[in-house]
Amino acid sequence: FDDSPWPVNTPAVLKALADECTKAVFFSIGKHATFHPEILRQVAAAGHTIGTHTWSHANLNSKKLTEQAVKDEIEKGNSAVKLALGTAPAPFFRFPELQHNPAAMAYLGTRNIAMFSTDLDSFDFRAKNPEQVINTVMTKLEKQGKGIILMHDFQKHTAEAMPELLRRLKAGGYKVVFMKPKAPM
Repeated sequence: FDDSPWPVNTPAVLKALADECTKAVFFSIGKHATFHPEILRQVAAAGHTIGTHTWSHANLNSKKLTEQAVKDEIEKGNSAVKLALGTAPAPFFRFPELQHNPAAMAYLGTRNIAMFSTDLDSFDFRAKNPEQVINTVMTKLEKQGKGIILMHDFQKHTAEAMPELLRRLKAGGYKVVFMKPKAPM
């Protein structure tokens, strides 16, 4: 789940995951972590992994950003999430808009931070209702058979879709693989 944490929708996603005994990875935006640290701490308390997703969700592949500005986006995001949690997050990072900047990738490598991409985009930010989120994910998953699913826990329709989506995944014989680091960042 990208763009955590967010009122109402993140707690609804947490409830759906708990109801199905499922753990996930949440990639938090630093600004959002400072707005809602109590929600991010709920994510951690529920046993989910928390990685980072920059300070402000800036496209790190933008020609407008200097190399230092890219590093600042990454480090401010890391610091904000750590401050909100009261402990270091996982050394996991996802690029906003999935825009992989080669210099930023090299920088993350020097920091021993794993970069996560995705195999299946739910396009939940475009969905008109929860059924559309479920249908998009299941159609792509049935075609590919497996993969990392990208969702956004701040999207209302994603939160609404989670209970049924998790039931359909289980009924279809799919297993959710929980990723957690050996050590924090």
